Amino acid sequence: MRKPHLLAFDPADHLVDDAAIAVYLTEALAADDAVHFQDALQAVARARGMAHIAESTGLGRESLYKALKPGAHPRFDTVQRVLGALGVRLTVTPLDHSGQA
Repeated sequence: MRKPHLLAFDPADHLVDDAAIAVYLTEALAADDAVHFQDALQAVARARGMAHIAESTGLGRESLYKALKPGAHPRFDTVQRVLGALGVRLTVTPLDHSGQA
């Protein structure tokens, strides 16, 4: 019996507009997991084109790939530059301490 062939899911294939990118990054940031957010940031950068993001940030393509690869620890200014090149920014809101979701 033949096993079904499963395709790998790549979120970059579905990040087609600014609204989808903003929601995806917001949800990734809300997960409170730095690795998850970094993975999401890399997916968005791939969706927009790494060469374009590298040029917009002033980083070399190789440097950008290294900064966003799994296990890397990019500097905060690098993350800010990438977010700016993507046309989004981080915002800060107070935590809800009421116990309600």
